[in-house]
Amino acid sequence: MTQETAKENVNPALPDPQEVAKTYAEVAQRASKLLTEHMKRQVAKGVTPPQDELGIAQAFMDMMAKMLANPYQLAQAQMNLVWDYFSLWQHSTLRFMGMHTPPVAAPAKGDKRFKDEQWEEHFLFDFIKQSYLITARHIHDSVSGVKGLDDHTQDKVNFFTRQFIDAMSPSNFVHTNPEVFRETVQTHGQNLLKGFNNLLRDIEDGDGQLRVRMTDTAAFELGKNVATTPGKVVFQNDLIQLLQFTPTTKTNFKRPLLIVPPWINKYYILDLREKNSCIKWAVDQGHSVFCISWVNPDEKLAQKTFEDYVFEGTLTAIDQVCAQTGEKEINAVGYCLGGTLLGATAAYLAAKKPKATDPRLASVTFFTTMLDFSIPGELGVFIDEQQVASLEKKMSERGYLEGSEMAGTFNMLRANDLIWSFVVNNYLMGKDPFPFDLLYWNSDSTRMPAAMHSFYLRNMYMKNLLKEPGGIMIGNVEVDLAKVKIPAYFISTIEDHIAPWQSTYLGARLFSGPTRFVLGGSGHIAGIVNPPAANKYGYWINPAKTLPESPEAFFAGARQNPGSWWTDWQAWLMALDDASVPARDPVKGKLGVLEDAPGSYVKFRLDQQQRF
Repeated sequence: MTQETAKENVNPALPDPQEVAKTYAEVAQRASKLLTEHMKRQVAKGVTPPQDELGIAQAFMDMMAKMLANPYQLAQAQMNLVWDYFSLWQHSTLRFMGMHTPPVAAPAKGDKRFKDEQWEEHFLFDFIKQSYLITARHIHDSVSGVKGLDDHTQDKVNFFTRQFIDAMSPSNFVHTNPEVFRETVQTHGQNLLKGFNNLLRDIEDGDGQLRVRMTDTAAFELGKNVATTPGKVVFQNDLIQLLQFTPTTKTNFKRPLLIVPPWINKYYILDLREKNSCIKWAVDQGHSVFCISWVNPDEKLAQKTFEDYVFEGTLTAIDQVCAQTGEKEINAVGYCLGGTLLGATAAYLAAKKPKATDPRLASVTFFTTMLDFSIPGELGVFIDEQQVASLEKKMSERGYLEGSEMAGTFNMLRANDLIWSFVVNNYLMGKDPFPFDLLYWNSDSTRMPAAMHSFYLRNMYMKNLLKEPGGIMIGNVEVDLAKVKIPAYFISTIEDHIAPWQSTYLGARLFSGPTRFVLGGSGHIAGIVNPPAANKYGYWINPAKTLPESPEAFFAGARQNPGSWWTDWQAWLMALDDASVPARDPVKGKLGVLEDAPGSYVKFRLDQQQRF
């Protein structure tokens, strides 16, 4: 046999990878064409077919084309899966015989789905659990290991593969969840009947769409057991109510403190309960605390722009705080999107006064804020031209982005905790959700005006223009973050899945003034709402005089401190200026009082559709 003949006979059953890829691409193109033509016929008949607005189908077709182009890698993955299954059968057989052997696959630390002891002790449920974990790992490794996909497509495939894997967990089904199975036997199925009633209730509450209830909303009332820090509404316009909180100390720091919360959420995430309220803590430290409460917009505010949120929001609030207190300088705080808005505002003020920064802003603090959007995290999966254009079409029809749609996106980032755990509790176990203030706030979603949200998505996430000098215009002024020279404090969190700390760190390096970057423990909410009394998580600080060039360099040289970053922030503020004045009572201010805090804007809930 010649060498050429030998080559021809090696693995004759395996097709040529390039031919496979070409054939699959042709099939995908034909399928797409046929599907498009079918949709056109359906539209002609008056039937509106579902649209792949997220581009999921195309992403997975691209992935499959690349995967089939490398059959050797696919075959190896299949062999590894078979081998792991064989090991699991061996492990389960030995366990059935009473022998103890180490598991082939174990859930990640903190995975609450498998906390019931039967997942470990009963060999059958242990087999089901490990079989799922093995399959999940191999599916994830297979799709994430495909070569040749662009980064955005790969991220999309990885994300929605994880959604499928999470949905198929044995913990989500009656017969494969030992806790649910046990409850069903003990109650003779009453848990499933009650769960079905809970399901119908949630569909009714969602006007035909499933809105999974996460907590007992009837257990909370704003101003009674959440958002309880006393204060007054001292100003109001179309976009904001300005709250001033009643002092608890005899003196206040001379510089008032203005908080700019994200317009996508209600402000009271910083004022849930007295023991974990950042606002109450700041008041008790002696600050004159003011806070913006954003309106929950409807179609009448559809044309409100990002620029309007600067002029009618942050700039107006700064003016009114100065008018109320008689001060010329304030400290300002922005949380998440509120921080992005505050950063743009500070850059606008600096551009308006090129020789010196605006005297009204003495310092700026940013809670988990992105100014550089080059590392958007998993939210980037939902932001591309196709998806944004589709979203803009929806928003143009009603004038705003419905809050529940954005809430659903955020919940998908942590589906096991924020979706499937409640599916199991509410519908399989037949239990009512536990009263939890944080989840009450989480379900209190907020709309966003169409024009403003479109500008934000396109200019921040898609084009990343805020970090560029002159990248965006506000009031015909080209803004440049590098012109902001006032002291800045950045607090980010190491497990943040919404504003990755690596991205917020890049934003912190855009300012020209003295900047302190602190990395807290935990995530986007728990890492910020972290009162000193809890003594949790800790925080990292790099002692270098200037911020290192990269997030990795920062962390490599950082040291961890115990407790809450709140005390570090307070020390930073006092080092800037610790002058004091007699305590400022909002009732005695120059603006007058419109109503008691928390005000009427925050009390409008979309899930109840009524004003209190």
